Amino acid sequence: MTDLTLLLHALILGLIEGVTEFLPISSTGHLILAGQLLGFGGEKAKVFMIAIQLAAIGAVVWEYRVRLGHVVLTLGSEPASQRLAINLMAGFLPAAVLGFLFYKQIKTYLFNPMVVASALIIGGVLILWAERRKHTISTETVDDLGWRRALAVGFAQALAMIPGTSRSGATIIGGLFLGLSRKAAAEFSFLLAIPTMCAATAYDLYKNWALFDVQDIPLFAVGGVAAFVSALIAVRTLIKFVSRHDYTVFAWYRIVFGGVVLATAYAGVIDWGAGH
Repeated sequence: MTDLTLLLHALILGLIEGVTEFLPISSTGHLILAGQLLGFGGEKAKVFMIAIQLAAIGAVVWEYRVRLGHVVLTLGSEPASQRLAINLMAGFLPAAVLGFLFYKQIKTYLFNPMVVASALIIGGVLILWAERRKHTISTETVDDLGWRRALAVGFAQALAMIPGTSRSGATIIGGLFLGLSRKAAAEFSFLLAIPTMCAATAYDLYKNWALFDVQDIPLFAVGGVAAFVSALIAVRTLIKFVSRHDYTVFAWYRIVFGGVVLATAYAGVIDWGAGH
């Protein structure tokens, strides 16, 4: 594979990561499927995915920089800042514990296209169910959220360790079931992504540090910039979208996309394989 082809693949995958990371459609699932189609796999791909995930995290930090800065500066004096910090810790805890305990098993057995396609469809059906049931809002904004409900959202987030489930999808839909408004569920999902993804990325860095090569910096740079810009656009777009619409369109996208993957695999049109 030429350097130019690798950079093109980095650009494509960076855009996919940024667009899908904060939408309820599964970034990991899309990256596994896209990597399979592009033939972008192996150890280099593993390290690349870590790098572009960091860039996507950076986009959320940048978007919420004023709010996060205020929380840090007023943590010792303002109850609202203390409550948000506690809620983020509570929401982060389930994924942190389960991820640490089952990291190896998840990476070994679940990172394959068929699991992704199945999880996409199941998640889509759950979103349709969540949207069609009566939605009673008891938590209008993130500031109204209590730690018990935040912990429950955290357990929903832990389901996203199954590739194709979607971390943002699990937290947003979990939030809807728990009485959060669509906007509050989306914003808490974005904020919860910061400690969750930072911890997951740090753990991946620790596990795969020996695979990093200074010669891959151009690859990381192209993918990282693409992921940062597209993630920033996706976050801003979703907040505007959910103020006027529900998540049904994402549910049908998941179901159709997952169905296409399963159908093409069954018919032998595309050899999705079981690669990592």
